[in-house]
Amino acid sequence: MAKLDAFFKLMFDTGASDLHIVSGQPPILRVHGDMERVKYDPLDDENLRQMLYEIAPEQKIKTFEETGDVDFGYEIPNVARFRANYFMQKYGCGAVFRQIPTKIITADELGLPPILKKSAMLHKGLVLVTGPTGSGKSTTLAAMIDHANKHRKDHIITIEDPIEFVHTAQGCLINHREVGMHTRSFSSALRGALREDPDIILVGEMRDLETIRLALEAANTGHLVFATLHTTSAAKTIDRIIEVFPAEEQAQVRNGLSTGLKVVVAQNLFKRVDKKGRCAALEILVCTAAIGNLIREGKTVQIPSAIQTGKQYGMQTLDDAIMGVLQKGWISAEEAYDKCIDKQKFRPLLKTPPDELNQ
Repeated sequence: MAKLDAFFKLMFDTGASDLHIVSGQPPILRVHGDMERVKYDPLDDENLRQMLYEIAPEQKIKTFEETGDVDFGYEIPNVARFRANYFMQKYGCGAVFRQIPTKIITADELGLPPILKKSAMLHKGLVLVTGPTGSGKSTTLAAMIDHANKHRKDHIITIEDPIEFVHTAQGCLINHREVGMHTRSFSSALRGALREDPDIILVGEMRDLETIRLALEAANTGHLVFATLHTTSAAKTIDRIIEVFPAEEQAQVRNGLSTGLKVVVAQNLFKRVDKKGRCAALEILVCTAAIGNLIREGKTVQIPSAIQTGKQYGMQTLDDAIMGVLQKGWISAEEAYDKCIDKQKFRPLLKTPPDELNQ
């Protein structure tokens, strides 16, 4: 058993989402959003490096020594998978491990809105799940892929860096590919995927122009593409995609997005106050004909109000979603205020509202 496995089992037992372990510091767990130190002596660089290298593939060690950064997946059978990131810092090496449960939480268990299950049954188009790091994007996507796996008979290809949730083939054939292990890059894997008879393609992250271009192309040529972006709202997601392209291509990209984009989910995680754990609030944009026109005409500034009036299509604003979980008593008014868009809407709910300058 690797020395780090003891920490991973501690993560599993305490329900920690992340393990931070760096030279000169005792290990730290993130439990329900809070950082908690482990009662363990600080590790020096040499001993920590030995522990980290014990679980890393040889190729990943070489990459880490050459570049100072590397990502990969590590699994303890029947316990959990972990997404590992190694990095160099001022006092030596460091690593962060994110726990990925071996059991996939279903869409029903997560309480995902019905429109997301419908999205998993689409035959073509682009479905984006966005939000800041650690907002649960991978968990939401895994639940949607799981729903497709159970209710369709198709070919699913996932392209990730590293592989996170591992799906067991049910109705679908599923192939998992890891960037750096099974393919050189997201873009090269996507290019290859288009020749591998896929019905559904999951792109772990649309990081660069070429990947975004190929994902849009796939979505507009009869494939269902799921992908993530680090954006905080549906409108900003659309702007981000368009702005990646050169100015002379942006009109064409707007046209492609107006027909190819189907759903955008922008989510945030909140610490629960009624029990241990966290819950998500989701902004949902469904690309109706009216939304498509706004995208085509470059009027994305009007999208928030279009979401507000599109509830019959399954749309909801982030603020409405936050208000929903607040009214259930799941989250605090202070955190709702901190992460909402319209501060004035939530301000009256605070016991001690902040000064106007501190909003």
